[in-house]
Amino acid sequence: MAKGFTSREQDYSKWYNELVVKADLAENSDVRGCMVIKPYGYAIWEKMQAELDRMFKATGHSNAYFPLFIPKSYLSKEASHVEGFAKECAVVTHYRLMNNPNGDGVIVDPDAKLEEELIVRPTSETIIWSTYKKWIQSYRDLPILVNQWANVVRWEMRTRLFLRTAEFLWQEGHTAHATEKEAVEEAEQMLRVYAEFAEKHMAMPVIQGVKTASERFAGALETYCIEALMQDGKALQAGTSHFLGQNFAKAFDVKYASKEGKEEFVWATSWGVSTRLMGGLIMTHSDDHGLVLPPKLAPIQVAIIPIYRQDDQLEAVTEKVLPIKKALEEKGISVKYDDRDTYKPGWKFNEYEFKGVPVRLAMGPRDIENGTVEVARRDTLEKELVSLDNVVEHVEKLMIEIQENLYKKAVDFRTENTTEVSTYDEFKEVLKTKSGFVLAHWDGTPETEERIKKETKATIRCIPLEGEKVAGKCVFSGKPSTQKVLFAKAY
Repeated sequence: MAKGFTSREQDYSKWYNELVVKADLAENSDVRGCMVIKPYGYAIWEKMQAELDRMFKATGHSNAYFPLFIPKSYLSKEASHVEGFAKECAVVTHYRLMNNPNGDGVIVDPDAKLEEELIVRPTSETIIWSTYKKWIQSYRDLPILVNQWANVVRWEMRTRLFLRTAEFLWQEGHTAHATEKEAVEEAEQMLRVYAEFAEKHMAMPVIQGVKTASERFAGALETYCIEALMQDGKALQAGTSHFLGQNFAKAFDVKYASKEGKEEFVWATSWGVSTRLMGGLIMTHSDDHGLVLPPKLAPIQVAIIPIYRQDDQLEAVTEKVLPIKKALEEKGISVKYDDRDTYKPGWKFNEYEFKGVPVRLAMGPRDIENGTVEVARRDTLEKELVSLDNVVEHVEKLMIEIQENLYKKAVDFRTENTTEVSTYDEFKEVLKTKSGFVLAHWDGTPETEERIKKETKATIRCIPLEGEKVAGKCVFSGKPSTQKVLFAKAY
């Protein structure tokens, strides 16, 4: 399957696009800017979704669902919010089609114009806060901890599968609180949830931080984010959590009666991750042989391939393999026994290697004689013969080893590609020759931020939450700075 496959060094962007398609993850649809997520790709998303959903519920959140359509007037109620999304909105203006009088298909019925246009959901703050107004009267109604699994539409002209499409899948949490302190704690808690998921399940190390004012979510007072480094040296914003203050509560007049009987505006957060995580997963671990998946998110964790020439040999292998398959599945490991007679073993080896299956087992008549099975791991491409008596225990350990190895490899890559600089010449040289994360002092002004972006195409990915704050001088202006921030070119 890797024959004719572009390498990362040849053309990283082409490598990514080919990998997504050839690994059967997704493809472009007939609707411009939209994608079809194929069963194998969707199975990975389902595993992500299941784990995130478990983590959300463990922190007290419940799922709900709100309308796909938002009245245009709702978006006008919070000024910075509508300004942030206005250019990305898809608008519904009519509610009916009719047969074309000339007999050529259908046309929009000119008499079916909506009194008020509807916006196809780019994000749900407005429709949800108009609903919360009905739900909240007293402090007893708070907090509201709601998450929604949904699709959203943000009109994109330049698209790339998973990373940027006009329609994408995501979850969006929307919470309401009695105090500012509670809301800030919620936003910070959900950032930690995202970071834990990225590192422990995706094996993708992230830096937690705060966005600059110019990079904040439209309508937020603070945007927290996790930033990951891809193999081409570009950053990927992998998740965001927003402290919205009382902006949406004031826009939709959402108040509550406090214990003291005072009428107060509610405090809000929103937070979300999307199918963009799929792109992050692919670009963090995959190689020139195809997809590489961490065991915790692999739809098939173990593929077993029989090697045989005659039917009686297949029967003998199957007799040995099925107890292994059952024992692994009893330990929670997903197994596929591929006994299709339409493909040769070599073709199957290539298929599962390209699709990133963490472990492959192969067994033939000679293995039965020797009481062994060949075990191949996808992360290192190493093969070894393991005793049939020990194979289940061995594979169980490999699941842990591979997960940890992928994380360590990604951490090492990030460390090697993170550079601290003190001068603007160093800054530009790193971005020109090495790329990756650059830590440098910034004077805190949007003017400096914009000048650096214009001259180098690098943006401030975040102001890191962890790490020692050491005063210094801005890499660009020379003005005083309280700490180094994280710069990078980004997706």
